[in-house]
This record gives sequence, C-alpha cells and structure tokens, in this order.
Amino acid sequence: MLEELLTNHHRVTRRQLFGTAATGIGGIALASLLGSRTASAAPQRGLPELPHAAPKAKRVVCLWQGGGPSHVDLFDPKPKMQEMRMQDIPDSVRGTTRLSTMSSGYKKWPIQPAIKPFQRYGKCGMELSSMLPNIGALADDICLVRSMHTEAVNHAPGVTFFMTGAQVPGRPSMGAWLSYGLGCDATDLPAFVAMTSSDKGKTCGQLFFDYYWGSGFLPSRYQGVRFSNAGSLVPYLNNPPGMSREQRRALLDDLQEMNTAHLADYGDPEIDTRIAQYEMSYKMQASVPDLLDFASEPKYVIERYGPDALTKGTFANNCLIARRLLERGVRFVQLMHSGWDQHNNLFTQLEQQCRDTDAPSAALVQDLKERGLLEDTLVVWGGEFGRTPFGQGNPAKPNGRDHFGRAYSMWFAGAGVKAGTTFGETDDFAWNIVKDPVHIHDIQATILHLCGINHEALTFRYQGRQFRLTDVHGRVVKGIVA
Repeated sequence: MLEELLTNHHRVTRRQLFGTAATGIGGIALASLLGSRTASAAPQRGLPELPHAAPKAKRVVCLWQGGGPSHVDLFDPKPKMQEMRMQDIPDSVRGTTRLSTMSSGYKKWPIQPAIKPFQRYGKCGMELSSMLPNIGALADDICLVRSMHTEAVNHAPGVTFFMTGAQVPGRPSMGAWLSYGLGCDATDLPAFVAMTSSDKGKTCGQLFFDYYWGSGFLPSRYQGVRFSNAGSLVPYLNNPPGMSREQRRALLDDLQEMNTAHLADYGDPEIDTRIAQYEMSYKMQASVPDLLDFASEPKYVIERYGPDALTKGTFANNCLIARRLLERGVRFVQLMHSGWDQHNNLFTQLEQQCRDTDAPSAALVQDLKERGLLEDTLVVWGGEFGRTPFGQGNPAKPNGRDHFGRAYSMWFAGAGVKAGTTFGETDDFAWNIVKDPVHIHDIQATILHLCGINHEALTFRYQGRQFRLTDVHGRVVKGIVA
C-alpha cells in the first residue's frame, strides 16, 4: 500500500510539473515550437545553461564523403612513394596496423603513389591534388588536417563512430546533440536536416542508415529530418486531397489540445515530440516551397555549383539547398554523399568523384563567405577513414585501395578555424602519424568547442550513467582553432 501511495504521489508531482499549461513544459513546447493560433513564432530553445562560452560557430554543415576519400591521392603528397613505386612498403612502417579482412592476409604490399599530380594553391601554398581545383582555389580559407586517425576499418562502424562517438549504433548523433543543447534560430524549419546522394554510377554499395542522423536515447524530437532525394523533398508534408490549409489548422488545434492533456497526465517526452512534429510539418508546408524556389538565385551562383546544381538528389543540388537552410537559421546540416570506395576502380572513379563533388563543396564555402555567413558557420569535409598507401588487387597491377584508418585527412572552413593552414604530419608513406595526431573524439570535442560547448559538460543520463558525444575521451585541438 505504501509503495502504491508513493507511486501515486510521484505521478501527481509529475502532473503538476508538466501540466501547467501556461508555464509548464507543455506550454513551453506549444509557445516556443508550435506557432499555433495562440502562440507566436519563436526560436527552438536549447538547454538554459548553454552555450558555455561565446560560440564562434552558430551553425555547422557536414559534407560527408562516404566510402573513404583517399588521403594519398588527394591531400597528403609523398614524393618518396613516387620514387619507390611498386616496391613493398617496409615491414617497419606497416608494423601491426589493423586492416580490413580484404587485405589483412596480403603477402605483397606494392606502393601505389598518387594517381594524379599535386599542386600548390593559394598564398599559403597548400598542396592538394590537381583533381580538386575548386577546393584548391579556397586554400587560404580552409584548415587541412593530415593526421586524423580512427580504430574503425569498415564503413558503417566508421561513420557511426564519427557521427555518434561509438562504433555500435544507439547513441545520439552530433546534430542531435547540438539540437538538444543549443536549439535553433529557425522557426519554420527543423534544427537538424540530413540529405543523401550518391555517385552517378552507384559504384559505392554502402547504405546510409537512419541512425547516422538519429537521436539515440535523446528524445526523438532531436533526430535529424531527412530530406528525400526523390519525389517530395519531405514525405507526407502535403495535405490529402480535399483538405484545405484552414481545415488542417483546425485539425492540428484539436490534436494539440488532446496531446497537451496527455502530456500533462504522463510527462512522456515523446508526446512533446509528437506535438512538435505536427506543428513543424504545418510550418514546413509554407517554408519548403520557398526553400526550393531558386528563381531568385543569380545565374552565376547556380553555375558555380556545377551542371547538376538544379538536378534533384545530386550532391550539387543538396549543397545549394544546404546554403539556403543555413541562412534560414538551421543549426546542423548533414550532407552524405557516397562513391569514395575505390577498391577496384581507383584510376577511373576517383577522378569522376572529384568532378562531382569539388565544385559544389567549394561553391558552398564561397557562397557562405560572400553572404557573411562563413565567419560563424563551420564547414566540415571528410569521410570515415582514408585509403591504403599500397595498391589493392593484383600485386603486379593493382587497381584500387582498401580502407585505412591509421592516418587520413579532413578539412574544415569557417567559424573559428585557422584558415590557410595544414595541421599534422604523416611519414613518407602516408601510413603512420609523426606529428600532432587527431582522433575522432578530438574533432568532436573541437566542433562542440567552436559551438561554445564544453564537450565534457554536455551530457544526458541514460541507463545509470552520464553519456556525452565524446564518450570518456577527446580533447580540443587547439592547433586548428584560430
């Protein structure tokens, strides 16, 4: 009996907490998120104690290159490899490096140098592949990290590791953490948007799983909203035939009333999510058509994104939409593009992949810069790992590269990073890091730091412990912070 009374007392207390319609969480949800007839539009709120410090980045765009872009061919020039072409990489260099099962049993390790020449770009003289001329033209605006490393050797665990801080699915993604902690300035668009695309030949077999932009154990309202690359940009957004916008509003008002009462009874955050989703969908019925109206875009802007800029579902089109999302106040935009997995088509597919992604990536940075947005927008470009410095396939005539996480490269631009700089070094074979190693958790900590967040203090209690994006690791990489 005593146990039942205590349980009932706990429930009543929760009802009092959640049920105060004017000032409780239910009322806050309606007032700050919903924008219904009785609530004015307002930014989506984050945690009251955040940011911990003045943020350098107000928004983040992650240009994810799925499959593993080859650092050997694109970002880390090694003249020694040219001199030793087709010789075996020395045992003293290889050591006990963990490799994928596709190449771990090799007996020969033929050195495969970069397939195209490098050249210097910008006043800083940054060396990048000649296959990246547009990104190279922005060398003075980017920070290139050549000393990334990860424990992952396969795609899904590698992507999950970067996005969530663990190789096993189930934890919140980076965008969800930022949405939870900081909220969003947009009133008619989600705080976190994800878009996917693939190379034209569909050569990369990896799938983009929902947990790459999921909320994990955070309330599901913080998960990314995926924009479709086929059909309607946002599925199920349109009203069914015969229903007017006024009828939709009346229906939502009735649903709000019922859901708010249910929220007051049970305090379930998923009810709050349901309310927010209904209302955000209603707002997006008006905001999404405007988002996709490119009539106001100057011709030269569209052209700089490349010939696929207006082709739905392409990386170029997604980059253009990303810029429009960012300038409308979306907190985190995650573009995921596959096609970098050159196991047996290195000499043909890599150059094609660069042609498809180089101009759009650079155009997005240039667009943000011209609009005064780059100074408080962080651009992240990279993949889950790099590629092996040795050739994959027939050792006498290799035609690809395998996965390689011991050393690889990523680049950053915008808010708070040291522009026109190169950080970290690898050895003569782009195999071992010899200066300033940067782990996945370090980059996560640095991204949060640039957003004004102490990565050790943004936590969520789940299953008896405090979780964070960086798990129990990570340090801010001061060498890339301006």
